[in-house]
Amino acid sequence: MSATVVTRRAARPAVRVWWRDAAGLTAWFSVLFVVALWVSGRGLQDLGTGFFTSAGRLAGLLSADLLLLQLLLMARIPWVERGYGQDRLARWHRIAGFTSITLLAAHLVLITLGYAVTDRSDVLSEAWALVTTYPGMLLAAAGTAALGMVAVTSVRAARRRLRYESWHLLHLYAYLGAGLALPHQLWTGADFTASPVATAFWWTAYAAAAGAVLVFRVGRPVWLNARHRLVVEQVVPEGPGVVSVYLRGRDLDRLPVAAGQFFVWRFAGPGWTRGKPFSLSAAPDGHRLRITAKDLGEGSRRPATLRPGTPALFEGPYGRLTETVLKGHKVALFASGIGITPLRALLDELPYRPGDAVLFHRAGRPEDLLFRDELEELAARRGVRIHYLLGHRSPGRASWLPAGYAPVPDEQVLRHLVPGIADHDVYVCGPDGWTGAVVDSARRAGVPAGRVHSERFAW
Repeated sequence: MSATVVTRRAARPAVRVWWRDAAGLTAWFSVLFVVALWVSGRGLQDLGTGFFTSAGRLAGLLSADLLLLQLLLMARIPWVERGYGQDRLARWHRIAGFTSITLLAAHLVLITLGYAVTDRSDVLSEAWALVTTYPGMLLAAAGTAALGMVAVTSVRAARRRLRYESWHLLHLYAYLGAGLALPHQLWTGADFTASPVATAFWWTAYAAAAGAVLVFRVGRPVWLNARHRLVVEQVVPEGPGVVSVYLRGRDLDRLPVAAGQFFVWRFAGPGWTRGKPFSLSAAPDGHRLRITAKDLGEGSRRPATLRPGTPALFEGPYGRLTETVLKGHKVALFASGIGITPLRALLDELPYRPGDAVLFHRAGRPEDLLFRDELEELAARRGVRIHYLLGHRSPGRASWLPAGYAPVPDEQVLRHLVPGIADHDVYVCGPDGWTGAVVDSARRAGVPAGRVHSERFAW
């Protein structure tokens, strides 16, 4: 089914550079301030007389601060998300999380060793005494277990064995872990209550993290769903194992969404509690939305079974792969498989001139090419140049091109197919390894880093 879209040119929030700078400086300031609190509490002086205990205090403080930053990174704060994009925030979230849990483990070991030295007891006895006799320690131990489970399931090997829905559900335990750690910090953490400044800082940090989660992960989605009341209008097959879902609702011209963004979707019926991210596959026109899903497992199989009138719940919109990051008027778009969905929407909305847009569409077989009729119509109407990349890639070679191009370096092929590629904004969406190959090729071909925009299909 062809979808000729009348593009809605509503004003959207701009991406302001100072938002990025302010968010980054705030994060670094919090880390430095925590170290300053430790120093003001005789942390440096105590290293000489009680090294283990003093170093454990610092590890615990930094762990707590990074845990709160980790929550803020994925709180879906709109101006932070628009400034950095979900890819980068998710990467920093993982780094902050692994660093936090490592410091937490160091805190536990060092504090136990320090107390054992002071009490002249063995380490195991001291650990048992700390957990069972100190206020809030049992709760903290439970919180540590929850955070440890989140860290273990975040390891790449574990993520590969988990469905997205299961992984997402397990990560909700991070909120439980942070909450269970708070009583211990307030009751026995001297560095948290040592001064009015320290107390004000930690209460403000916890309130900011909790408030951001409640407002942007809970309150905003509830409000948007109540306002727009989306329901399934129709489900249309697009190719082998691929369907498009059209949704209608109220006041969609007021929904703050742009082509290239994605939502986390839930549909009434079996499995409605498990959200799944799907990008818009057509530019929003103020009347309805379209998403396209490929059957890649249980979660992505659900859209094919939907019936007209099924209520839809959504979180978002998310993603920075939009017009707002555009630096010039020439664009090169690279899509592999289902990664065509946000780029198909962008081709509707980006303000390019005839001949200034080129699309590379990667698929294993001709029948796997999605939206071919729509793309050909765009080529005729807006002058988009299209290159279909069919067939298997070369085994053992990190290339985004089919095997037939193997003798020639990727960047040389790119310069030949897109003269003046360095003057283009490059948009990429596809599997993680393929996306990385495109980005590397574009950079070697002379495209500045600030003009390469990618949305990786990985979690």
